[in-house]
Order: sequence, then structure tokens, then C-alpha cells
Amino acid sequence: MSHQVTDKELLVLIQPLIQAQDQDGVVALLQDHHPEDVADIFWDIELDEAKYIIKVVEKEYAVEVIRSLDPELQERFFKGYSPQEIADDVISYLDSDDSVDILNLLPTRKAEEVLSFLHDQEYAKNLTTMLHYDDDIAGGLMAKELVQVKHNWTVSQCIEEIRTQAEEVESVHTVYVVDDRTILKGVVSLKDIVLSKAHTSVIEITNTEFIAVNAYATGEEVARLMNKYDLITIPVIDSMNRLIGRITIDDVIDFIKEEADKDFQLQAGLSESVASDDKVLILSRARLPWLMVGLLGGLGSSILVSHFEGDISALPQITFFMPVVAAMGGNAGVQSSAIIVQGLANNTLASKNIIPKLAKEFAVSLINGLACSAILLMFNIFLGQQSNLSLVVSVALITVIIFASLLGTIIPLILEKFKIDPALATGPFVTTLNDVVGLSVYFYLGRLMLGA
Repeated sequence: MSHQVTDKELLVLIQPLIQAQDQDGVVALLQDHHPEDVADIFWDIELDEAKYIIKVVEKEYAVEVIRSLDPELQERFFKGYSPQEIADDVISYLDSDDSVDILNLLPTRKAEEVLSFLHDQEYAKNLTTMLHYDDDIAGGLMAKELVQVKHNWTVSQCIEEIRTQAEEVESVHTVYVVDDRTILKGVVSLKDIVLSKAHTSVIEITNTEFIAVNAYATGEEVARLMNKYDLITIPVIDSMNRLIGRITIDDVIDFIKEEADKDFQLQAGLSESVASDDKVLILSRARLPWLMVGLLGGLGSSILVSHFEGDISALPQITFFMPVVAAMGGNAGVQSSAIIVQGLANNTLASKNIIPKLAKEFAVSLINGLACSAILLMFNIFLGQQSNLSLVVSVALITVIIFASLLGTIIPLILEKFKIDPALATGPFVTTLNDVVGLSVYFYLGRLMLGA
């Protein structure tokens, strides 16, 4: 193995070879590099250069490079390919789940043309079936390639069938046992098959206590089950319990990463998935909706402050601590909502423990509020602020932190109830709402305690 160069070094080495059309040089340079490493440099090269690399390397290697590309890069890359080229040079070499991912990136008409150019009609039929499933449910995550045997076969028959079927499967983790109607009866490990006698019936060594998911199970449910039971692969069944595919751990990891990216962008106030090199209008479209929410929240806060103009005139110092109260309320709310969103995501927050959760959140926010308000009170005394104002600010801070924490706990639960992504609660929505609520509490307490 040669010295492994960095992406930047690889880029510097390969571009002159591409410009010189040195096919042997490109192949020799890349032979010691993993397809993932080559895919990384596609961000920094032109489409023609990328196409040249794919053209000169071995077909299997080229397909692995394409499969490793970020979906955004794949979409951009395939714009330079005809439907027949995609069918013959890419889709024909991929497992069904990877093929469906690529087809979903293409315009509908182009995807249909790609399918029409596939020579394997059974494969094309499987892909067409899988395209009917959304990409965030089990049917959209599964692959059709798997190894299955009949429940009434002997181990000897199974071994022969496995040898035949395994040629079409990238990796064999589990063998699935089905009846004549392809209803899933259980799973059996390769180890058990190898260690059993040739005449043994496979059903005798089959584990009938298996975990399977329906094709319409959510990706989150699939990820939860695979994590809970430490599974490498999980079978997918239809409404009649017929085996229709399998999901492997690498597909679940990809799904989790994509969902995490979506949630991160949603929390940051982006209404759609974007990248830094997207067009200005796309970036603006993604950011503007939640900036408008923030603007409306700011206008609401301004109207609220104007409503207390008389109180501010009587005691101008009350405005000094507005930013502190608003900021602390926003922070407390985001902290609480983040915990709830995490609990909803990993399914550890059941309906039966919501009340205890609220009680615990109240206790935590009370302790945090007391600690923060005590520090603020000492700070005000040290600066020589009026004692009555210092007391108002401290009491308001405790109250705002409690309100904000409970609000941050309740909002994700409400959003989940209405089938809205709870991650929304940790973004501008809850922050803006807490600003308004926090200032309202602050000024009303000031009016009540100071009689301003």
C-alpha cells in the first residue's frame, strides 16, 4: 500500500493527468485509493473531469465512487448523463436500495427512461415497486437483494441455494426462511447452517422469534429497533407477512445522518435542505420564512414594550434588564425542548411519563432559576441598584425561566401530536415565543411589585 495522500494532494496530482488525458496515469494513481476518498474530490473538480475519472477506471470501482457521492453531488453529476448511460453504466451494477436513491434524485421523466433501458426486467420491476415508497419509511430504505430458503428444505438444499443467490447479494448476514407463499417464518444464521448436518430440515434450526418491520414503518422506528436489538440487518414484510426486502445497518446510518442534518437545519431556522454553494435565491428561500417569524416576534415584543410605556417612564431602569430576561428565557426554553425532542426521536418519552417529565422539568427550572436570580441579585446589590428593582428582576428571572422551560417542554409534544417535526421547537419558533412571554412576565411583575 502506497502512502495515503490527502484529498487536496490527490486533487493536485490527478488534475494534470486528466488534462493530459493520461488514462493509465489516472488508473495507477487511484488504484490504492478507496472510492470514498475519490468521491470527496468531486466537490472540487469540474463535471467533465469527474466524467473522465468514471470513464477510465474499472466499472465496479466507478460505481462505488458514484454510490459514495453526497446526494447533492449525485444530482449534479447525473445531469451530464443520458438515461441510457445511467441505466447501463450505473444502475445495472448497484443494489436496488442504492439504485432507488439515485432514481429519486432524477426528474420523474428521466427516471422512467432509465428504467426503460434496463435489460433485467425483473430488476426494473423491483425498482418500480420500491419507488412507490417514500424514502423515509422501511419500504424506501430496503433492498430487494437477499438470501431466502424454503422452510421444508434440508440444510444441503439450502447451501446450494445460498451459493446461487449470494452471487446477487453484496453481503450475506442472515438467511431468511419462507414458506411457499413467501411468508416469513424465521431467520437462520450462516453459522447454524454450516454446523448442521446435511439432511437436517432447515426449519429445525430456524429462529422463529425474529424482529421484522412492515414496509410502511417509519425510518425512526427501524433505527430504534435495530439499535435496541443490536441488529445488522432487519427483514421487511408486507401486510400479509410476506418477505419483500431487507434493511442493512449502513442504510440506517445514512438515514440517521440525513435526519440529523434536516433537524440541525430546522433548528437553525432553515425551511429546506441547503448547502453553502447553492444559488442565492435558494439560500434566501430557505432562510426567509423563519426570519419572518423572528421579525413578527420582534414586532410583537416592540408592541408589548410600547404598552408599558408609562411604567418605563416612571422607572426607566426597568429597561436595563430586558435583554437579560429575554435571553435567559430563550436559552432555558431551547434547553428543555432539546431534551424533549431527543426523547421523542429515540422513543424513550412515552405518554405515561409525560406528567413526571413536566414535574421534573419544573423542579430543574426552579433550581436553575433560583441560582441565576441569586447571582443577578448579588450583581445588582454590588452595583448599587435600587433594592425594589433588584428584587423585581430576580423574581421575574425565576418566573421566566420556569415558564420558558415548561413551554419548551410542552411545545414539542404539541407539534408531535399534530405530526409536525418537533425539532422545530428548538429553533426560532420557541426562542421568539419565549422572548414575548418573558418580557410580558417581566413587565407585569414589575407593574405588580413596583406599582409603577
